[in-house]
Amino acid sequence: MKRMSGYGKWVAGGKTKWVTLLVWIAVVGALSMLWPSVNSQVINNASNLPEDSQSVRASVVAEREFPAGSGVPALLVWHREGGMSEEDLIHITAVYAKLAQQPLPHQNFVPPLGQLPPQALKASLSEDGSTLVTPVLFDKNADSDQLGEALTQMKQLIGTETGTDPSAAKQGGGELSLRVSGPVGISVDATGLFKNADVSLLIATVILVLVFLLLIYRSPILALIPLIAVGFAYGVTSPLLGKMAGEGWITVDSQAVSIMTVLLFGAGTDYCLFMISRFRQMLKVEENKGRALLSAITHSSGAIAMSGFTVVLALFALLLAKYGAYHRFAVPFSVSILIMGIASLTLVPALLAIFGRTSFFPFVPRTPQMEIDRAIAKGKPAPQPKPSRRKGIGHLVVTRPWAIVGVTVVVLGILASFSGGIKFTYDILSSFPKDMESREGFDTIGKQFSPGELAPAKLMVDTQGIAGGEDLKVILGGLSYVDVVSDPQQGAVDKNIVGYDIEFKANPYSIETMNHIPALQATAEQALVDAGIENAEDKVWISGQTATQYDTKEIGERDTDLIIPVVIGMITLLLLIYLRSVVATIYLVATVILSFFSALGLGWIIIHYLLGADAIQGAIPLYSFVFLVALGEDYNIFMISNIWKKRKHMPLKQAIADGVNETGSVITSAGLILAGTFAVLASLPIQVLVQFGIITAIGVLLDTFVVRPFLVPAITVLFGRHAFWPGKSHEVSEAPAVNREP
Repeated sequence: MKRMSGYGKWVAGGKTKWVTLLVWIAVVGALSMLWPSVNSQVINNASNLPEDSQSVRASVVAEREFPAGSGVPALLVWHREGGMSEEDLIHITAVYAKLAQQPLPHQNFVPPLGQLPPQALKASLSEDGSTLVTPVLFDKNADSDQLGEALTQMKQLIGTETGTDPSAAKQGGGELSLRVSGPVGISVDATGLFKNADVSLLIATVILVLVFLLLIYRSPILALIPLIAVGFAYGVTSPLLGKMAGEGWITVDSQAVSIMTVLLFGAGTDYCLFMISRFRQMLKVEENKGRALLSAITHSSGAIAMSGFTVVLALFALLLAKYGAYHRFAVPFSVSILIMGIASLTLVPALLAIFGRTSFFPFVPRTPQMEIDRAIAKGKPAPQPKPSRRKGIGHLVVTRPWAIVGVTVVVLGILASFSGGIKFTYDILSSFPKDMESREGFDTIGKQFSPGELAPAKLMVDTQGIAGGEDLKVILGGLSYVDVVSDPQQGAVDKNIVGYDIEFKANPYSIETMNHIPALQATAEQALVDAGIENAEDKVWISGQTATQYDTKEIGERDTDLIIPVVIGMITLLLLIYLRSVVATIYLVATVILSFFSALGLGWIIIHYLLGADAIQGAIPLYSFVFLVALGEDYNIFMISNIWKKRKHMPLKQAIADGVNETGSVITSAGLILAGTFAVLASLPIQVLVQFGIITAIGVLLDTFVVRPFLVPAITVLFGRHAFWPGKSHEVSEAPAVNREP
């Protein structure tokens, strides 16, 4: 207590409150001038797969042996409803002639279409003559911004050649239209979505938090205090992460920055509200605002620090991931929450000390005596205290614990059962709006050609000089899931390596096609074994987007299976240290896990049955778990720490009832704001963020309105003094006035 009181005087004393504010201003100003912002250091083409994964090793072989086809393809989908004219084909050959003579930035290879007579292209048209797909390959090391600039230049060139803008023409309108698809088009569109999302996401989040705070506290000053704290925290976080990224210590992408912004506002506002609500309570019993604030700091800072530390460690567990996107989230998320926690414990108390009771204007909290003195000074009769007849949720919990536990566990269990039926996808195209250019191009390819043309796989085998290339082509072509197999191509460096371009019958990004990769590899290996080649497993490689997506799925599942138990273990250990109770720790962790699976199940009901999605993105369960388990424990920690303190000087049931009622409004407010900030993600045109936002918001609401106010305190009532085992229960005899179990 004395240590907390001393810390409070240090950050929010009569003079030190100004020092605290000035220190934050100086730090933000200095870092902003000295170090770059995190947005300026974003890299959106960073590798997600480790170097020892099959598809990455295969891409190295492909680049060495088949350099003409080793770039990343942009597929130009030309279409004219009713059939392409000879003039269209002349324009296309002219475009490719110019691309060969004056390559685009980062252009790797173009087929020699410019050297062919236009009539030769007719053989490559779709069956109805309306569509032609032509590739342009780019350097795989170019990032999405660089590729986007190259595509812009290419479209300008095409516009100059055709005299129109085919990329702006509507498909099916009778005009020549162009849609850029393939891996390059998908990458550029994905980056553009996140870039456009950043600003709208920030604006929507700020407005939502501000509106919620105004509705909850009806005070303009108080509504701004959390936003100021979040702004200062972001002002430190952005250059700090920018410096780390600039030095090459970490890699950040647009998706991480977008979600980090939501996390800062949501979790940051929660921590501020924990401090503000305690200050408001103390102002109603303590006339001196300084003593009231010190008491608020003393009673809330421990729970805030513990909550923040729990989230930071849970997010740091993502460093164990092998998949790059997961790994890249760890440091930005952890650092942002750490700095936000520090701001909540230093800057927020300083701001509250500066504004004092005025923070709550016009509904200023005062002690009963202050209200009487104020009324007398205005010549009004002294207000009479109104006896509260409302017993609150706490009374219901301590009088009906068995019923509450039974109902909540059954309801949450039913919702959780739906999580077992979830289907997953790794198809990034399904996350795009239907009118996105790369998706329109893919849909056209699927209608006019084989969907597999969007992203062919490259299968390479080391024949060791043994003949049989044509035999392998026949074997591969006979597979039920393969549509087209090219003629064998000889390696540029090692003539014994033979390559085949393979087009699948189904969408190459679908999980169905991805699951054919092991069978395809096994077929090629068996063919080598039959030809008498030893160690065939080391002499077959498959590159391309389908193979990459398969490795993504396998490594993502490995990361999920590892990180989830680690997060549970770390949170369990922290709760044991903080509560010194094995029993309470077990049921706190168990309830949050149950809440997570319930959120996943209810989220699937909404996403699949109401919104019509066939599957959710494969990364969502891990992301949602880390956030929901860590943030869910925040509310449990804040409430249970209140109960733990009260039971030292009152009967346990009374401590539970009072603890639930006292923390109810602030946790409800915090939960609504946090759920709202995650729900903002559902307004974006990116399905992976929509699905993540829906599931996470649902999980927060379940924690706020079911787990925290009902399930956890009801279980505590049922365990009684055993809830503190093996710690001391500090048992106080039950007063007659306290409601007993019927």
